[in-house]
Amino acid sequence: MTIDLFHEVSNDCSRAVTLKYSTSFSSSIKLLHKDLRMPVFNIYGFVRFADEIVDTFHDYDKPALLQQFRKETFEAIERKISLNPILNSFQQTVNAYEIDHALIHAFFRSMESDLTQSAYDRQEYDAYIYGSAEVVGLMCLYVFCEGSRLAFDALKEPARALGAAFQKVNFLRDIQADFTGLSRVYFPGCDFHNFTEADKLKIEQDIENDFKKALVGIMRLPLKAKFGVYVAYKYYYSLFCKIKTIQPQNILQKRIRVANYHKAYIVLRAGVKNSLGLI
Repeated sequence: MTIDLFHEVSNDCSRAVTLKYSTSFSSSIKLLHKDLRMPVFNIYGFVRFADEIVDTFHDYDKPALLQQFRKETFEAIERKISLNPILNSFQQTVNAYEIDHALIHAFFRSMESDLTQSAYDRQEYDAYIYGSAEVVGLMCLYVFCEGSRLAFDALKEPARALGAAFQKVNFLRDIQADFTGLSRVYFPGCDFHNFTEADKLKIEQDIENDFKKALVGIMRLPLKAKFGVYVAYKYYYSLFCKIKTIQPQNILQKRIRVANYHKAYIVLRAGVKNSLGLI
């Protein structure tokens, strides 16, 4: 008997978490080369569980649970084993790809701020975006570059930009839930009791800049990663374009989505471009 079966079960748990919580990301991960899929599932499962603690565990001691999760995360990485299958699969990825632990510390700092902060100035907002999203892009980049530090250094800024774009689009999409449900206002200087067209346009211009920076990097990604990341980019850019058509007062009323048939069209069109060597 070997421990391989336990690691396999742990990986299955991270895959199941991703499939259950995010159909869009799951679909994009499945378009990565098979060598890269499981490590990215493992990263997503980890960040998803931390996010659930701060966003949905309302009847429990969130600070204590998050502190425990953080402690167990670094113990798992150090020991290279954990009875928590999500942390066990995550530590495998961290150790296999030598992911910088500073990224994980930054991630937890952002999660902790969700427990205590309801509004952000520009500096705090930038730090939150870095810790909650940009570092996730960088963790994935470690996987995509498969040990090449040269490739990682060349692509880290676009990876950060893509993570930031995704997170800011999420903020716009989830304004109703964040503001009315969790009393959070992430965008600096915004009053969602009086959310204006100028406010929305300023946010959209910032996101557009992030998407432009990210696309440059996507086109330079290793072949194993490029197609899956490009499809994820197109998913989110389509959602962003839909949000841009919504009036400021209406964006507070409902959660904007991209229809499944449109997602299928995105994959089909991206597949054609990829076959023609245009990605």
